[in-house]
Amino acid sequence: MHQNLEPQGNEALRSRAQQTLSSRVSDEQALRQLAEQAFSRGLEHIESQQQAEGCLLGEVQWCPVLTAQYVLTVHMTGGVVPPDRAARFIEHFVRWQNADGGWGMHAESPSYLFVSTLVYVALRILGQGPEAPLCRAARGFIDAQGGALRIPTWGKLWLAMMGLYEWSGVAPMPPELWTLPPSSPMYPGRMYCHTRLIYLGMSYLYAARFTAAGSELVDALRRELYAGSYFSVPFEAHRFDVAPCDVFEQPSRALRRLYGAGLLYERVQRRWLRRRAMAKVLERIVAHQRESRAAAISPVNGLLNTLALFHAGHADWAQSLEGANYWSWCDEEGERFNGAHSHTWDTAFAVQALSSGPASTRSRAFLGRAAQYLRAAQVHGEAKEADRDVRDGGFCFSDAHHQWPVSDCTGEALAAAAALARQGFDSLDEDGIRRACRFVLSRQNADGGWGSYERRRGGALFDRFNPSEMFGNCMTERSYVECTASCICGLIDAESSFGHAWEPRLRRDVAKAVREGTRFLRRTQRADGSWEGFWGVNYTYGTLFGVSGLLASGARADDAAIKAACRWLMSVRLPDGGWGESWRSCVEGRYLPHARSQVIMTAWALMTMLRARYDEAGAQRAIAQGIGLLVERQGSDGAWPKEGVAGTFFATAMHHYCAYKDYFSLWAIGLFLSRHEG
Repeated sequence: MHQNLEPQGNEALRSRAQQTLSSRVSDEQALRQLAEQAFSRGLEHIESQQQAEGCLLGEVQWCPVLTAQYVLTVHMTGGVVPPDRAARFIEHFVRWQNADGGWGMHAESPSYLFVSTLVYVALRILGQGPEAPLCRAARGFIDAQGGALRIPTWGKLWLAMMGLYEWSGVAPMPPELWTLPPSSPMYPGRMYCHTRLIYLGMSYLYAARFTAAGSELVDALRRELYAGSYFSVPFEAHRFDVAPCDVFEQPSRALRRLYGAGLLYERVQRRWLRRRAMAKVLERIVAHQRESRAAAISPVNGLLNTLALFHAGHADWAQSLEGANYWSWCDEEGERFNGAHSHTWDTAFAVQALSSGPASTRSRAFLGRAAQYLRAAQVHGEAKEADRDVRDGGFCFSDAHHQWPVSDCTGEALAAAAALARQGFDSLDEDGIRRACRFVLSRQNADGGWGSYERRRGGALFDRFNPSEMFGNCMTERSYVECTASCICGLIDAESSFGHAWEPRLRRDVAKAVREGTRFLRRTQRADGSWEGFWGVNYTYGTLFGVSGLLASGARADDAAIKAACRWLMSVRLPDGGWGESWRSCVEGRYLPHARSQVIMTAWALMTMLRARYDEAGAQRAIAQGIGLLVERQGSDGAWPKEGVAGTFFATAMHHYCAYKDYFSLWAIGLFLSRHEG
């Protein structure tokens, strides 16, 4: 399994840090000096990562299934992966293979049948023989889980398109649902955007029963994946059979009934209605691909859309396949497709991190280029694509390429713009600030919290029909602690720095939104003082945002909610003086410590307590020990080591946000130094 958990770096610095910090707090002046050195080195590293356009180009690293799906898509559209690129893909698969022969959902995950089966097929397409060590080990894992018959529904669909699973064994995905009126409670447009856009492509491909051309390779794979004759396999009997290793949420009784109705409908559906539904779905696919400049909202739905366009003989299919390369990433670990890029997200955080330290340390060159980037990254105009919310004025998680802005990315961009303005840099003009604020306001839900891409549309009914089996919390938008806090902070920072020119109505709208968002944060705090995260691991992350949002809204350091949160952080501190939370906290819904402290979680905890000016018994010692741990872990190049996964998506899809370790560590040290300077 691909991991890099050991600290690396300057041994002399580490030795000096360990000597000075033998008690971790024996010499405060020495700790401060080491922290200053660490901040300076970390600043130089982040500066070295800045791109020509002024952003940080971060990777959100997920798992090998995306790369496998790309390889399958190229094959099914009649293409061939060039040998040099195939070698890079294989290198990625080699590095991520687990000891049991399979591949997991993320870097620390046990193996999944879904990922392992699609990677196996991709390896065979790339020229690996069935008895090559990589393939032989993978087949051993697949067989141990009961074989490809037990792959989850999304995997069944991919295998069916390859001619490796019969469509009769795939759960129904009728495109006619897209012809329902938007007022219908089951209209797919009410779903969370990533989920509905994945099912948009799937529903077309299901209705078309798209199957790639047969070949000797397909015949060989049928023999390798199934015992006996492929044509004697009872695919229909295994339609809902899923290997336990892949199940996060069992299909509900309501979903099973809906599937039954769907199967009955498939027997009686009218061809003219099916053709009309497929045409409507294809029209949406074309619009989505064009408005996202062929990148789609993610590589998953982009590849499905490519196959739909290819089947339909649409002229856009080749451009769509090429557009998927927006998500590719090459480094010393090979080539892969990532879960996302994080240009704006990382840049906004890095600006705030660099601005947190003593004024004498701030890099004006970095901040000036970042200001130029933010000015260029704001989304302009409204979408023509169906079921879209307001997008004008927002900021995407990545750059503006795919035109899907997000609430918290816009909130953090506003906070970064305000930080830049305080230091004399112009990023967004007055109109840009107003438009960004209005975009943020457009994403607030009725409960006072903020959604991500959109407001919540679907009710609790949708959550009972989660068909993905492997994922959770994926059917509807909801309100998130992190998005709420980022939006509160961004709105308040924007008003503080730019609000003197605002019209009264915008001021009133912002004040009302902040009040309602603050109530949401207070209402969602857990009894132990923590907040549950949604986009990061997990309670440590949620608590950073919960406290930050309350402080931005005016809560004082002696506020009961703030103190309770800091006491909780103190209670989960690990024996080595840092903080670390396991990704299993997200899966099990309860706090679980990591085996050792993690620099990212340590930075989050330190930022929380430093912002809160927490000073109850033992707090200052704990902060000093945490800063000491960050100093010790820093490498000679100014970077911090890549440790455990810290991001999450759909409850089980953990991610490496690869820049988190650097700017959050820098941010915590900067707050520590600024406190001393003050």
